[in-house]
Amino acid sequence: MKDNRPNLTTAEGAPISAQQALTAGPRGPLLMQDVQLLEQMQHFNRERIPERVVHAKGSGAYGTFTVTHDVTQYTKAAFLSEIGKKTETFMRFSTVAGERGAADAERDVRGFAIKFYTEEGNWDMVGNNTPVFFVRDPYKFQMFIHTQKRDPKTNLRCMDMQWDFWSLCPESLHQVTILFSDRGIPQGYRFINGYGSHTYSFVNESGERVWCKFHFKSKQGIRNYMDDEAATLIGQDRESHQRDLYEAIERGENPQWRFCIQVMTQKQAEAFHWNPFDLTKVWPHAEFPLIEVGTLELNRNPENYHAEVEQSAFSPSSFVPGIGPSPDKMLQARLMSYADTHRYRVGGNYQQLPVNKPRCPVMHYQRDGAMATAESYQGRPSYWPNSREDTPQPAEQHAEPAWDLGTVIADRFDSTVDHDDFTQAGNLYRMFDDAHRDRLASRIAGVLGQARKEVQERQLCHFFRADEDYGRRIAEKLGVGVSQFAETAGTGA
Repeated sequence: MKDNRPNLTTAEGAPISAQQALTAGPRGPLLMQDVQLLEQMQHFNRERIPERVVHAKGSGAYGTFTVTHDVTQYTKAAFLSEIGKKTETFMRFSTVAGERGAADAERDVRGFAIKFYTEEGNWDMVGNNTPVFFVRDPYKFQMFIHTQKRDPKTNLRCMDMQWDFWSLCPESLHQVTILFSDRGIPQGYRFINGYGSHTYSFVNESGERVWCKFHFKSKQGIRNYMDDEAATLIGQDRESHQRDLYEAIERGENPQWRFCIQVMTQKQAEAFHWNPFDLTKVWPHAEFPLIEVGTLELNRNPENYHAEVEQSAFSPSSFVPGIGPSPDKMLQARLMSYADTHRYRVGGNYQQLPVNKPRCPVMHYQRDGAMATAESYQGRPSYWPNSREDTPQPAEQHAEPAWDLGTVIADRFDSTVDHDDFTQAGNLYRMFDDAHRDRLASRIAGVLGQARKEVQERQLCHFFRADEDYGRRIAEKLGVGVSQFAETAGTGA
């Protein structure tokens, strides 16, 4: 029977005739002229790219976004322009603190990033499965991430590092409460909500701007593991989330999310109870109800994990006309940080890789660098302004309306002053039933108990300020007397 499989070749396309190394005699040594062997070894040495500093381990899939409701009063984004309109997407889920070898079912925040391949360029919605974050000032971000990594001396995960930082940054309490709640270990990526977390802006055809938050609600429902279930699962399958997502799509059980927004006007923002651009707080749904936009469905698995998932690159700076940033300090820093990371990790031309490449024409004056294909610019001029024909030029109709910053003073403002970091954490705690509160307290005490005594006591003050019962339960499980915290209980101070 004739074998119709294609010929094996080198990377240059030359056919390979053998599977053995070229040697001087049957016992060696090797010959340097065996270029087929050298190519294999040289490429093998370079197969890995640096892992992401955060969100290192992830899973991805392609999908389709469909508009179901009219939101043109808020945004001129072309892909949201009419009901029924469809846009191709690619989505990556991830754990946040864990390394590439970490187990999927660990207690951690989950990354939730979506690339919309729109006709006006790529829009990247880069969020998490929580609506808030641990810090509001970008100066603290790298410091926080270091506490989630390994101790520089022992090379071990260190609870004292983690809780020392959190206890000195009370704005983290809201996110800490979510992390140690029953939603801290999802059963899989299909069973989490996604949030933009930051405040963004929408601009409509009339040039009117509103502030907005993005919500993706799982149509599969929210499912989570208890600690003992997760521990058992990790012993059996460290890739549980990856397996669940991949196999569900292969079966045709395509997961879906309902995309909704919250909208706030500038006038409402100026009169709001707290800073609406504070990443550690949510907007109450009673005041700013969810407005439905469309449905996201994942329906196709990648063909190659490294090319399509590991090299996928998402950045909050990838906007399209009609969607833009806000004064959120953390978002402002991420606008630079993410794209810069991709240029280091993947390469200066990472946007030219198929998974990252826009599905619309790309016209710019960026040139050269490693792996540049020149596909979009070929021999055209590399400078602007120019008087050449058929060269790209700025389009004034896509300019965003100006921001009125008023009279402002540039300074290093203390992000801990005049902030209530306890009310929303306390409100969340009071939403839990009694059994959930006790599980939350046990989880926190289990890891906080590994920190120094002074760190434990400092953190306990924050729990008491959020809710007296919250602090008391944890203190009792730690064996710490509660009388010393009586003055701080429920003060929110």
